[in-house]
Amino acid sequence: MTDAQLVGERAGQVVQAAETLFAAGVMSRSGHANLSARTGRDRFLLTPGFVRGLRPEELATVGFDGQVLDGTLQSVSAEIIAMHSVIYRARPRVGAVIHTHSPSATAFAVAHRPLPCRTEPMLRFGQAEDVPVVPWGPRGSDVSVRGVADALERCPTTSAVLLANHGLLVFGPDSASTAHLVVAIEESAEAELAAAAIGGAVDFPEGAVEAVRASIARVAS
Repeated sequence: MTDAQLVGERAGQVVQAAETLFAAGVMSRSGHANLSARTGRDRFLLTPGFVRGLRPEELATVGFDGQVLDGTLQSVSAEIIAMHSVIYRARPRVGAVIHTHSPSATAFAVAHRPLPCRTEPMLRFGQAEDVPVVPWGPRGSDVSVRGVADALERCPTTSAVLLANHGLLVFGPDSASTAHLVVAIEESAEAELAAAAIGGAVDFPEGAVEAVRASIARVAS
C-alpha cells in the first residue's frame, strides 16, 4: 500500500468513526469533536473542530511537532495537535484518538470525578478500569498536555482520560474500536448517573475482568 492509499484508507475510517458517534447519540449538541488517525511514525490525520457531515478531504496531515504537512487547519484545531501527539508518542500501539464533549462523560469531567468501570461494555471495549481525570489546563496548553502525559504514565493501561472541566479523550488501535469505546464510556456514564437516583451503582464482583476475557476467548477460539 502506498502512502497515499494509507492516508485515504485512514481518512475513510475517521469519517466512519465520526458517523458512528453521531448515530449512537453520544455527541454534544454542538457536534464539536476532534478525531485523529496515525499515518506514520511521526504524523497523523486530524479533523477540523466540528465533525458533523465530515468529509475525507477536510482532514489535514500534521506532524508530532505541530507542523501542518498537508491540508489546512483552523486555529481551533491547530492548538490541540499536541494533545493528540502526546498520546501517540507515549503509546506506540495507539492508532487513533478521539476527543468529544459527550454529555454524561463530561459531567464526570466537570465534577473532577473518575468514571468507574461498572458496565460490561467498558470491559469488553478496552477500559477495564476507572477513567482517570486530568487536571484542568487551557485547551492545548503545555499544562493540559503535561497533565495528559502524567495520567498516561500513572495509569499505563488506561484507554481514556477525562479532561477536567472539558470533556473525554479516548484512544485505541484504530478509529472504529476507539469510537466503540467512546460509546461504551458515555453509556456507562449515563448508567452511573441514573443509578445514583436509586441507591448508587455497584462494583463488579471479584474476577469479573478475567471472566469476560475468558468468555471472549471461548467464542473466538
